[in-house]
Amino acid sequence: MEFDKLLVCRNIAKDEVFKAENESFECAAKLIENAEKIGLSGNICGTYLIYKLVHEPNLVSETSEMNGGEIGESLKEIFRRDIEKLMPIFKGTSPCGEILGNYSPTKKIKNPAFDELVKSIENAGNADAVTEIFIDFYRKFGYGDIAAYRAFRWDKENKSLVGIRHFEKIRLDDLTGYAHQKELLTGNTLAFLSGKPANNVLLVGARGTGKSSGVKALANEYYSNGLRLLQITKPQLKNLPEIMEKLRNFAGRRFIIFLDDISFEESEAEYKYLKSAIEGGVESRPENVLIYATSNRRHLIRETWRDRSEDHEELYRDDSVNETISLSDRFGLIIHYYPPNQAEYLEIIRNMLKKQNIELDDEILRIEGLRWEMSHSGRSGRTAQQFVNYYLGRQ
Repeated sequence: MEFDKLLVCRNIAKDEVFKAENESFECAAKLIENAEKIGLSGNICGTYLIYKLVHEPNLVSETSEMNGGEIGESLKEIFRRDIEKLMPIFKGTSPCGEILGNYSPTKKIKNPAFDELVKSIENAGNADAVTEIFIDFYRKFGYGDIAAYRAFRWDKENKSLVGIRHFEKIRLDDLTGYAHQKELLTGNTLAFLSGKPANNVLLVGARGTGKSSGVKALANEYYSNGLRLLQITKPQLKNLPEIMEKLRNFAGRRFIIFLDDISFEESEAEYKYLKSAIEGGVESRPENVLIYATSNRRHLIRETWRDRSEDHEELYRDDSVNETISLSDRFGLIIHYYPPNQAEYLEIIRNMLKKQNIELDDEILRIEGLRWEMSHSGRSGRTAQQFVNYYLGRQ
């Protein structure tokens, strides 16, 4: 293969596997090593090539991401010519031998989107079709870690997104109750994904009611729609301007910046960075970014009766009150979560047990569930999950 004649996919020529193509045993050894590390199967030479084109940036994938999925006709044609040169590898004419044409790794990669991409390319008839398949993938999923992960954290030192490998697999159907709250949350998120006006969201209320789980479930539910989750901590709020600028470059994705269980003391300055990022800063918030926050505190900033007292030392008392509530006012959608009543609490337990193929007698469920509630921290989805864990552990 003349990898040095590739124009767009030049990173392929630098890859350790394809650099060793003239040394068949060296090439095969590196392929097997990578197949085991990554979890590739089938024609692992072709699959590895697909993996590199998806996970390593190239001019087409980067241009597509920066322009919301669009690339020019000239660049597309150059990409098609590169793909035409690589077709023998895609179609199984492996330079590393036929023995690697049906490889089965110890642990296969778990990525349905990648599996579908490989299958589509295997079934494609020519370079034109493969080119369209790759461009469509870049448009829908992006490239690199953005394509591989649903959720990220912020690396302050390198000013980069770091994919969360073991992200919780919770889905919206796993959350029992709170139908109205889920409807508000998904409605706002779907509007955001459709490019329609949408609000920053504050999920506030009782502990253990599923506020954080609801936000995390969105990342799993709408991954194929381009949604990604970025969780940041309170100290990282001062980095919001550079975080926003980084996310602005991924115009093909939609990001929820997630602030979990957040609240502030009046003396903490971080909340001012958040206020500015949401609304009021000189630089506008990117169109592909919203902020979702969860808290047990309605106004996010701690208030005291002294703040509202006539004896308050500040000359303009109303200014102090307005400052305290101004942060929560910047969230256009505030969703309230209340503790479940007894019937709702028992229903949550019943549904959790059903998912484990266990059905308890109503009276046993009532007695056991309420006994657990009274000896723990009251009724909530978290308490229900803890009871279910306890019950399953005894079986």
